[in-house]
Amino acid sequence: MATPDFIRDLRATAGHQLLFLPGVSAVVFDDQRRVLLGRRADNGAWSVIGGIPEPGEQPADCAVREVFEETHVRCTPERVVLVHTREKPVVYPNGDICQYMDITFRCRATALAAAEARVNDDESLDVGWFGLDELPDLKRFARFRIEQAAETEGPAWFGTAETAPA
Repeated sequence: MATPDFIRDLRATAGHQLLFLPGVSAVVFDDQRRVLLGRRADNGAWSVIGGIPEPGEQPADCAVREVFEETHVRCTPERVVLVHTREKPVVYPNGDICQYMDITFRCRATALAAAEARVNDDESLDVGWFGLDELPDLKRFARFRIEQAAETEGPAWFGTAETAPA
């Protein structure tokens, strides 16, 4: 994910120390119940679409913005799927350390979105629609978010120390 300007400003004085940051993920389904995934440029792994909200930006608006920026797909948030703090901080190659609290949204692609899916920025190597039984190799937490979002109803999942997926 590209580093937002406000994080760069923080890093100018905070150095590489741990920053606890909000993160937003979007599990986007089309009308065929396929899920939209992006193959990340930073590590080559397939994942759900996500990013960091800008100061003052609503999390749902961030989800919509990130999906469009990365995949050229328009979507509408339908519900909060889960809220979870990642247990382990991420250490980036430059030494920056971040830990994220993720809010995941189930989203619905708007009309013609499947035809519009394409790499739309330098954060992705590839994007594509996948059936739930045809998912590529995914990290456990990405798969967990998709499984939670595939449920069309029900309460959001809230992580606890005992129930958190890795």
